Amino acid sequence: MDKAFYFHNAKLKPMLINTTSIRLLVSLLLVTIQFTSTAQDAVKLKLHGTHLYAGIEVGSKGVKMSLLEISPVALRNGNFKIIKDTSVNTDFISFTKESYNATLVGLTGLYQVALNGYKISPENIYTVFSSGVKVVAERENKKEWIDKMADDFKNNIHEPTREMKAIDVLDEAKLSHIGIVPNAKRYTTFLIDIGSGNTKGGYFPSGNTNDFKLFQLTWGTKSVYNSTEKRTEDDNTLTNFNRQLSRVLSGQADEEITYAINASGAYNMSDNIAFSGGIAWATATLINPELADNPVVSVTFDDVVKLNEKLTLSYGSLSDSALLKQINDKTLDKNMIRTEIKKVNKVFDQRAMLAGVGLLLKIMRQFEGVYEKKQFFMVKNGQVGWISAYVNQQINNTKN
Repeated sequence: MDKAFYFHNAKLKPMLINTTSIRLLVSLLLVTIQFTSTAQDAVKLKLHGTHLYAGIEVGSKGVKMSLLEISPVALRNGNFKIIKDTSVNTDFISFTKESYNATLVGLTGLYQVALNGYKISPENIYTVFSSGVKVVAERENKKEWIDKMADDFKNNIHEPTREMKAIDVLDEAKLSHIGIVPNAKRYTTFLIDIGSGNTKGGYFPSGNTNDFKLFQLTWGTKSVYNSTEKRTEDDNTLTNFNRQLSRVLSGQADEEITYAINASGAYNMSDNIAFSGGIAWATATLINPELADNPVVSVTFDDVVKLNEKLTLSYGSLSDSALLKQINDKTLDKNMIRTEIKKVNKVFDQRAMLAGVGLLLKIMRQFEGVYEKKQFFMVKNGQVGWISAYVNQQINNTKN
C-alpha cells in the first residue's frame, strides 16, 4: 500500500515518537552547536542569557532554528544579533510517513535544545511553518499534515495552547527583506528567496517599509526537483533527468516566472537583484569558493550559466579537491573553504543542484536586459533572515 495514502488515513491516530531518538538528537545538536561556537559566542551567551530568543521554522526541506540576542536597546532601534543558526534536514514536503516522523523528531529536538540547552523560556521560543510548506501543502491537498504536525508537536512538549501558524507568503517575503537587505540598499533591491517549496520576495517601491510589492512563485528547488523526478519514470539516466527538467522549467514554471516578474515591475524599479535561499548559498560557494567567508557574493548571469554546464558535463570539477586546486592565494583558510564546499555537495547532490540552478537561471534571465544590466547578488545566510525578523517583530508587538 502507498505509504502516503496509508498515513493520510491514519492521521487521527496519536503519533508516537521514540523519546530515545529525541534525546539523542538533542545531545548531538548541543554537541554540534557548542563545538562550532566560538569562545566569544559562548561568553555572550552566558552574559546575555536573559535576552536570548529562538525562532524555529518547519520549512519544506527541514527544520531550522535561529538563536537571537536582543537587548533592550535593540528593541528600540530594531537591531538584533544572530548568535547561532542550525537545521535538521527532513524533507517534510515529500509527505511520507518517514519524512513526517523525521520532521516531528527534529522540531521537538530543536525546541528542547533551545529550552534546556540554552535555557530560553517557552514564551521566548517562536515556532512557525514557512510559507513554502503552506503553498505546497495547499497545492497537493495535504494541509491536514500541517495541522497534525502542530498538534503532535504541542503534545510532545506539553504546551497545548502554543501558537504554531503557517506564515503567509506576503509576511515572509517582507520579513525576509527586512532581515536580509541592509538599510542602505533597502529601496533599490529586489529580493528573491528561492526556497525548497516555493519562491517569494519583493521590494519596497515607495521609499517606506509599509508599502511592499510581493513577488511569488509556487516553485522552489525541491518542488522543481520533485516534479522532474515524477516525469523520469523508469529512465533514471542523467540525460533523461535533464530532458524532463527542461520540460518542467519550460512549461508552467516558465509562464509563471515571466508573468510574476512582469507584474512586479521590479525590472524598472530595482538596481540590485539579491537571491537568498539554499541554492543561492550553494551557487555562490561553487562559483567563488575563495569567498566562502563572505556572506554576500556578486555573480553574473554568465557565471551561473557556466556552473550549470559544469553540473552536467564535468560534475567532478565541482568537488572540494578540484576547486581547491584552483585557489592559489596562500592567505586563505583552505580547510574552512573545503568544509563549506563539502557541505554544499552534501546538502545538494548533482540533480538537486541542476534543479535549483535551472530555476535560478530562469529567473535571472528575466533581468538580462539589452539596455540595462542589473547587479546580481547571492546572499548566503538568508535562511535566518525572515525568521529572525519575525522574532524581532513578535517581541516588539509584545512590548507595545
